[in-house]
Amino acid sequence: MLTPRTQAIKDSLFAENRVVSLERGRLYMESYKETEGEPVVVRRAKALHHLLENHEIVIDDYDLLAGNRTAKPRAGVISPEMSPYWIDDELDVFSTRPQDTFDISDEDKAYYREVLLPFWSGQSLNDWYQAHIDEEVAEAERTKVFSVAQTDKGQGHIICDFDMVLHRGWGDIQREVRGLLEAHPENEFYQAAVICLEATIAYYGRYEEALRAKLVDATPERAAELERMIEIMHHLATEPARDLYDALQQVWMIEVVLEHESNASSLSLGRADQYLWPYYQKSLEQGETPEFIRELLQDFYLKTNTIVFIRSTASAAFFAGFPSGFNLVVGGVDAEGNDCSNDLSELLLDIQKDTRLPQPNLSLRVHEGTPAELYHEAGEIIRLGDGIPQCFNDEVNIPAFVNRGVSLEDARDYAVVGCVELSIPGRMYGLHDISMFNMVRCLEITLEEHPEGFDTFEELEEAVEATIDRYVELMVRGCNVCDLAHRETSPTPLLSCLVHDSLEKGADITSAGARYNLSGVQGVGTANVADSLVVMKRAVFGEGEDGEKLKPKLTYGQLLEMLERDWEGEGDEVWRQSFINRYPKYGNDIDEVDLLGRRFLSHYGHAVEKYDNVRGGKFQPGSYTVSAHVPLGAACGATPDGRKAHEALADGGLSPMRGVDKHGPTASLRSVSKLENVLDSNGSLLNVKFSPSTLEGERGLAKLTAYLRAFSRLKLQHIQFNVVNRQTLIDAQKHPEQHKDLVVRVAGYSAMFVELSKAIQDDIINRTEHVL
Repeated sequence: MLTPRTQAIKDSLFAENRVVSLERGRLYMESYKETEGEPVVVRRAKALHHLLENHEIVIDDYDLLAGNRTAKPRAGVISPEMSPYWIDDELDVFSTRPQDTFDISDEDKAYYREVLLPFWSGQSLNDWYQAHIDEEVAEAERTKVFSVAQTDKGQGHIICDFDMVLHRGWGDIQREVRGLLEAHPENEFYQAAVICLEATIAYYGRYEEALRAKLVDATPERAAELERMIEIMHHLATEPARDLYDALQQVWMIEVVLEHESNASSLSLGRADQYLWPYYQKSLEQGETPEFIRELLQDFYLKTNTIVFIRSTASAAFFAGFPSGFNLVVGGVDAEGNDCSNDLSELLLDIQKDTRLPQPNLSLRVHEGTPAELYHEAGEIIRLGDGIPQCFNDEVNIPAFVNRGVSLEDARDYAVVGCVELSIPGRMYGLHDISMFNMVRCLEITLEEHPEGFDTFEELEEAVEATIDRYVELMVRGCNVCDLAHRETSPTPLLSCLVHDSLEKGADITSAGARYNLSGVQGVGTANVADSLVVMKRAVFGEGEDGEKLKPKLTYGQLLEMLERDWEGEGDEVWRQSFINRYPKYGNDIDEVDLLGRRFLSHYGHAVEKYDNVRGGKFQPGSYTVSAHVPLGAACGATPDGRKAHEALADGGLSPMRGVDKHGPTASLRSVSKLENVLDSNGSLLNVKFSPSTLEGERGLAKLTAYLRAFSRLKLQHIQFNVVNRQTLIDAQKHPEQHKDLVVRVAGYSAMFVELSKAIQDDIINRTEHVL
């Protein structure tokens, strides 16, 4: 359980409404006014330097770890240098919009409109993107088949090399970069990197001063704590970490500084049980008590909940509930392929019992040799009902990366960024969340473009594939323009110092400095496409399983008319119920429909991987939705599976449609196992909802462990769980004040249930509740 200290910290996170912070926008503006005409990478470095010199530092009365991004916890930091326009559009609705609200004063609204907006207009990342995107791509985006993300915010979705900073210290890295600059004085990236490193080291000095100022009114007990924090901060400014306290403070300060640089989500934590392990052992050897270590880890976990991201209303619908992406991974194999879990792996999972918050987004890597003890610990945490940890399968994810040209040793070190995106810590810049592709819209467009119908079902399948191909090419073009926009306007020289091989190449990660350069795009709608096509195959074309000849039940035109009427015509509801209840559905281990899902998701993936990005890497497919299945569904009309117009699509990415997976949770595993999972190297997502009663006691844990081992053997990439009953969720929707601490799994991340919009709450409530 939480200590009195950490309980007070947790309570403080939710004591006040979230607010909008203009501090970063103001400080970046001040710097940019002084650096006009200089290289963009140097301007960004100087802007970070100015921000670190001037932003307000706050030392909490309880914290054992220092480091704040904003003066108030959970404040929304705006980045007008990315796009000033959506902020202006939403200033007056931040506090009342349907999802992810923030308060903002009238004074701050006026300052934004009178000062920040005029300055940043015309020179933002979004301006560059809009100026270079061609009309064909823009028109394609308007069809809602895909949307290019990260055109109004920092990219993030990356894991830096924490171990390098812990092992070497900032001072040694600074000496290396200064040497590189001396050898290559004309290199603008090295110039910027030196500025960033000097600013970072000086930033630690500011915390020393702030901590020392707190000594004046401190009690003797608190003064002793502050003195230790001062000594740690002084040491970590330049030197390697010595123990777990040092290591946790250093990791958090790295996160804070990198957030100041880019204000980007999903600067994830990587394989913490590996890089923290030697420091954990050292602290135990030095006599640090398990109780103090647990309190330190609680404090660290709570720190990750101080940062949320303010997004536009449209973006918040796709990423609802503040998925800040502090993904922390435990378990898995080492470079030789042997299990490398340890005592810290279990402890990092166990801390969730104390904090019960959405961050960090805990992830467990499993494989054929995962110890029973780790499964048992994970099962205990899963059945708490927070949707944590999610599980990733080494048996498919490592081969998936090897197929992308990643070395076997690096592939074995994979971790997770953001929600479910797979990455290589300290070596990959993967643009993992650059676009979502709506395959259901491709089916819809195909039907609209062919009112005359098709002679055979195979012709329909081929036409849908051709539509997918057409829009994939347009999506790739848009993503590459966005990629260039980040290079031309928003490089991240400090982050690049912590990603191999940027220093060796002398190039920012946005300019192909990283060892591995990929672009990740998500294919969404597998379940709905498969369910819709099997209805058309049987009801319209008279084709059954294995070529069986059936009598068509209606014509192609009659079906299209029903879809256009949104099932509102006379007799339409009878047809709709028939299509929902009497036809095979993906997720029930029925080859006929599951293999349709495989065909179209694989076709999408192979279409994507043909293309190169502007950093010399490849595009890679994934399949997950975050909360985007709600707005992506809103963009679609009625579909032949019986779904009504504008209703949400199937959640997750690979999950069955809500309520149709009636053959149990193992059948769902078998359906997903038939997909070409190794193709989705950017990550995929399967949601499973269990009744709490099914996991009770040791028998329940044994069943869950067996289920997870089946997940591993069937070679699925990912699985995650909601363990909460429908009645609890309905009551929380009606009486949110009584359920403020209820955490649920949305899609790849957890969120406070009462902070989600009603549409997303309804989606979670209506997911099938399974028993084992």
